[in-house]
Amino acid sequence: MLIPIVLLLVLRAPVAVVAAVTAAIAITTIAEFLKLSESYGVEPMRPATYIFSGLFFLFLIVVSAGEAPQLSALKFVFGTGFACAIAPFLFLSLGMRRPQMNSAYPAVAASVFGFTYVALPLAMLVQLREQVAGAFLLLYLLLVVWAGDIFAYFVGRSLGRTLMAPRVSPKKTWEGAAASLAASLVLGSLLFSHALQISSFLFRVGLIDRRGGMFGLEKPEVLPIILLTIALNIAAQLGDLVESLIKRGAGVKDSGTLLPGHGGMLDRIDALLFAAPVLWVYAAWRAIQ
Repeated sequence: MLIPIVLLLVLRAPVAVVAAVTAAIAITTIAEFLKLSESYGVEPMRPATYIFSGLFFLFLIVVSAGEAPQLSALKFVFGTGFACAIAPFLFLSLGMRRPQMNSAYPAVAASVFGFTYVALPLAMLVQLREQVAGAFLLLYLLLVVWAGDIFAYFVGRSLGRTLMAPRVSPKKTWEGAAASLAASLVLGSLLFSHALQISSFLFRVGLIDRRGGMFGLEKPEVLPIILLTIALNIAAQLGDLVESLIKRGAGVKDSGTLLPGHGGMLDRIDALLFAAPVLWVYAAWRAIQ
């Protein structure tokens, strides 16, 4: 039910709206992560983490407004570097106010990790939208990750025999991983081989503008797209395993109960958190060529 809303948001909504909604998703996901950290004996710094992450997305809205793609990406890199550099010092300073000194460092580590693990990759998705063909690339990312997840689940459940990481995720199999990679490769190749037709259709129905589609760009070569899709799929599967590791250590099945039958927000976007930086690096590299 959420897929049409997500696609409409990704393709059509103004960047400021995309950033605001993504910020809400990031804070919700960070809240779930900090809740998980309590199972490790950590007393998280909730308000400070939420405020810091929210201000970062506000910065993203400001630097993205009306800028050229290259300049927007450059400002994002400098802003991200500053945020990552200042975060440990800021949270450590706040940690000095705690009555129990032995709780300060674990709380700071959880807050800094929550920011870099959740907020930064989601912010990259927003900044990616500002790049040339950004809307099409986001559509490609979502469909590739979703296809990989779906085929990994059904093939792994029906044909899976060889466990991938039983200590971390007892249901994930190599057969499911192979099916996930194959599905991502097929869908990714089809999307880019028909990129102009897809962009033209989305443009005609008013879902993207010319900057958001593949208009005016050379048709990508097959090999780079295959390699990119493989990298995205591997990153997505690693993201899923990392979240399973965190939940396994916390002794819980789901990160939350926000989505009945599907767990929490972190359960839904764990793969994207690892795949998003891979695609952002590709788009940023292409922008400076």
